[in-house]
Amino acid sequence: MVATVAFQQTGGSNTELTPTDGVITISTSGSIVAAALYPGFPFPNTSAATTVNVLINNKAVVSAVSWNIGEAANPAIVTIASGASLTLDNSDKIAPNSHVVVGNGGTLILGGYATTTSDLIQFDGSGGTIEIAAGTTPSVIQYITNISENDTIIIDGLSADGYTYNKGVYTLTSDGQPISGTSAFQLPSANEGTTFTVSTITVDNGNGTTTTKTVLNAQHVVCFLPGSMIRTAEGDVAVENLQIGDSVVTFDWKTGEETVRPVIWVGKAHATVQPHLADDEAAYPVRVLKNAISEGVPYKDMLITAEHCLFFDGKFVPVRMLVNGSSIFYDKSFTSYDYYHLETAEHAVIVADGMLTESYLDTGNRRSFRQEGKVASIGGRAKAWATDAGAELCVDRAFVEPLFRKLEARKSSVAEGLRDADVVALTDDADLHLVTETGAVVRPVRHEGLRYSFMLPANVASVRIVSRASRPSDVIGPFVDDRRQMGVAVGDITFVTAARQENIVGHLAETKPEGWHADASQSDAAWTNGNATLPLSGLTDGNMGLLSLDIVAAGPYVAAVQKEDAQVLSA
Repeated sequence: MVATVAFQQTGGSNTELTPTDGVITISTSGSIVAAALYPGFPFPNTSAATTVNVLINNKAVVSAVSWNIGEAANPAIVTIASGASLTLDNSDKIAPNSHVVVGNGGTLILGGYATTTSDLIQFDGSGGTIEIAAGTTPSVIQYITNISENDTIIIDGLSADGYTYNKGVYTLTSDGQPISGTSAFQLPSANEGTTFTVSTITVDNGNGTTTTKTVLNAQHVVCFLPGSMIRTAEGDVAVENLQIGDSVVTFDWKTGEETVRPVIWVGKAHATVQPHLADDEAAYPVRVLKNAISEGVPYKDMLITAEHCLFFDGKFVPVRMLVNGSSIFYDKSFTSYDYYHLETAEHAVIVADGMLTESYLDTGNRRSFRQEGKVASIGGRAKAWATDAGAELCVDRAFVEPLFRKLEARKSSVAEGLRDADVVALTDDADLHLVTETGAVVRPVRHEGLRYSFMLPANVASVRIVSRASRPSDVIGPFVDDRRQMGVAVGDITFVTAARQENIVGHLAETKPEGWHADASQSDAAWTNGNATLPLSGLTDGNMGLLSLDIVAAGPYVAAVQKEDAQVLSA
């Protein structure tokens, strides 16, 4: 075990860094030249491995050469955060069970480093960046785990403005056409279907050359479409015509007064609809018809993205939670579009198309936009809804559902553009079955109460528990902020052979197999996503047996979607 890092500070000599309270902290720029130095000599010992946790922070710019991170029996975690960056190349190694974690404001540059092992490199879910240097294939992305909203992946040397998605494969495109060469990648199964905004930036290298980079930001787009009329001190102005320094009208909901604030930033980006995804995740814009909220609100059709918030009674509510398919609906006539956002110094309630809504809150995705008009340098930390929002972000069903019902009830007051809403047909049939590693489908041989029993042949290492799956937001209504695919909730699992009975509890562990939802509120059952792995840990070696599952909850599920009778709407 080596609890050190051999480090050469920029402009300095090789030294050994040792841990404080179990962590080595690197807060200055330089190079990691190995895990340790040879005893008594300032020479790197490249055969050693750092087996203690390391934190790189404070905007330190660090590169590593011949650095071994952890050992199989003594893993280590390297965390990059707070504006710092770490560059790994093909001489660096990450041991099994060790991790490089990219935290809030941290950047990991893969400068030739590649892996075919999942989970060695991961985001921590707070808005980090991983940059794949030119010459490193984007396929490395499929081994990067825990991609969450506002995490960013940058691919050097590519110029893309969109992507296609087919059976788990993302293919980057330019003007709708696939980019030749290595432009395709996959994500780990837990992150399949993640939506990205795609933009291209050009970076001046300072030596007369530039580098083109494609920026993928995992996020829900929160923006206005062109033609959205923003209230300013001089009257309503189309969002695409706003400039830095213009004064917009903001609403102080605590005092009920209007104030004027300057625009400090205007951003523009481009979205491409992904029709294979659910409507609320596919990047379709939401059309709020004229008068849909109240008489004269909005005063014209409003086009915003699904995660954009409208303001009601002191709270911001994402418009996706108010979609009724009739007066507020996803406009599927769009296949791609430009979108804009504007920022004031503090997140604020502004007025668009006569409706109270929100200005831009930078939660770490600013680089996804191209700045419009005058150039201004915007720095500082990424902000958060909990601490920096102009009002509470509310997704609580108790508040949103009555609002949804109220707006749904007034759709008959909308004179133009009313759509036929979809009617969702439901079923309680889970279609529960197992699938073996060879693809064989195993149906239940017995069903009594909660218990489903399946006969398994010998030597089956694992099975997948497969069923229908639906999202509560689809089954109950968009006012339910739960968009997980829910299959079945599994309680006790037993495997019985002629000689013994074994209880299987892997699905109840804190770290669950693939396809299981983590839910700390339940300790005696776990929900699948409709296709969950169940390792059998050698229980069937040489033994056929009966696998029994207690299904403690299931369904209902979406069976079909039909159009509502237009005559009913017009009645």
